[in-house]
Amino acid sequence: MNKNRLYKELLGFMKKENVLMDELMKNHTSFKIGGPADLLLKPQSVEEIQRAIQICKKEDVPYFIIGNGSNLLVRDKGMRCVVIKLADNFSHFTIEGTTVKAQCGILLSTLSKKILAKSLKGFEFASGIPGTLGGAITMNAGAYGGEMKDVVTKATVLDDEGEVVELTLEELQLDYRTSIIHTKQYIVLEVEMELEEGEYEEIKAITDDLTKKRTTKQPLHLPSAGSTFKRPPGYFAGKLIQDANLKGARVGDAQVSELHSGFVVNVGKATAADVLGLIALIQKEVFQQFGVELQPEVRVIGEE
Repeated sequence: MNKNRLYKELLGFMKKENVLMDELMKNHTSFKIGGPADLLLKPQSVEEIQRAIQICKKEDVPYFIIGNGSNLLVRDKGMRCVVIKLADNFSHFTIEGTTVKAQCGILLSTLSKKILAKSLKGFEFASGIPGTLGGAITMNAGAYGGEMKDVVTKATVLDDEGEVVELTLEELQLDYRTSIIHTKQYIVLEVEMELEEGEYEEIKAITDDLTKKRTTKQPLHLPSAGSTFKRPPGYFAGKLIQDANLKGARVGDAQVSELHSGFVVNVGKATAADVLGLIALIQKEVFQQFGVELQPEVRVIGEE
């Protein structure tokens, strides 16, 4: 990749402050870990996304889409590609009656507050999930008995040809931590959801209760990527890790949370190598002691 040439070409239609060269990915992930991306873009419109992707394809340069970086571990050497960030630059929403339409980059926590203000119920489960709406629908995020597939009616995406396409709930193929968006590498632009009318105080009480559970049982005060492992059939990953005597275990500044063993946290200046070393240690110990293979839920990307 000729970074300088690509940079100049992108500046032909994007503002300079939205085209960053050699940008550290630790500034764009909830883990606060990650080496430099060759280029990081913050497009301001669908057309800018499309043009950036067209240039990448023309130059045979790989690109990668991120939201708030809440489920990512970027390796220490960084990313040899163009990273396209869709976060607060795509956060517009509308609420009409019980129908909510929101762009991919809005934070779930922000959207849940707006929904609560309209006394709509059904989205309480998502109020404390870190990350953006786009990431949530891509991985069919869920918590406390609710999932995105319970409320989504359709989504507008960019397909692999760069065309704007509308997908119905059935076409989205939302399943446990996956979707057609994930498998086909589509780009979420907007999500439509249908909720129900409810009582403000009742909805707020449920939301407050879930928030209390999260803040008392999860290490939200430390950088992490959320739950580190997928739930193995018939087990809970956190319990297996705790029963394997690994609570508080460390590799460098990566630590199994002392509050919730299902989380690996960054207690200082952890590197991706620290986290990957700890993940490998956990997998080895849990398999040796219980015969269960833990699969990471966090997505690991970047140059090895």
